[in-house]
Amino acid sequence: MNIVIEARHMEVTDSLRQYVESKAEKLPKYYDNLHSIEITLDMEADQPMTEILVHAGRKSTFVASARNEDMYACVDQCMHKIAEQLRRHKDRIRGHHAPPRSSVAEAPDLQ
Repeated sequence: MNIVIEARHMEVTDSLRQYVESKAEKLPKYYDNLHSIEITLDMEADQPMTEILVHAGRKSTFVASARNEDMYACVDQCMHKIAEQLRRHKDRIRGHHAPPRSSVAEAPDLQ
């Protein structure tokens, strides 16, 4: 999995970069087939903004963005949104599979 952190209109400190990377490394627990994560940190009109793009298998792309007064809070909100999208996507994929054969009820004999 490839994690790319970009900054616009600001410099990313080492502590912020480590914080973002530690949060991004937790995303595969929601969906295993992640290819890349692109995180853009922006200081737009003196208000922090975070945008996250996650590219996953089956040509799935997930996008979340958040604005807040604090950059760390922006990252937290954005990660929460992405985690929910990944969790719902995984639930949808799992819902399409047939139940295991052992749990299928036996049909009664008609004689």
